[in-house]
Amino acid sequence: MFDTRDRYELAAQEDRCAPRTRITIPSQLRVSGGRAFQTVVHDLSISGFSATSISRMHPGQICWLTLPGLESLMAEVVWWENSIAGCAFYDLLSPIVHDNILARYQAPTVFRSVL
Repeated sequence: MFDTRDRYELAAQEDRCAPRTRITIPSQLRVSGGRAFQTVVHDLSISGFSATSISRMHPGQICWLTLPGLESLMAEVVWWENSIAGCAFYDLLSPIVHDNILARYQAPTVFRSVL
């Protein structure tokens, strides 16, 4: 039987184990040993996220993302470029939790008619 980390490693071997959804979520991010700061999550999947980080973050750093109404989620910094950090969740985000977040923060689709 796989433990949670083994499942993550297996899923991460795939070409993006889940689609990333562009989104805007005001959140908090805290790097290990640091203080939490306000951030904005720019995209989200069950395996990770990207968020604004004015301070330089380094690949391999451990951080915690706190989305509104949820407990902090542990992640590892994968990349940092132009004040945006890309992070992988330590444990995959539950698809149910993921879908609830998207339903709460995604802009409704607007359909326009040419008639």
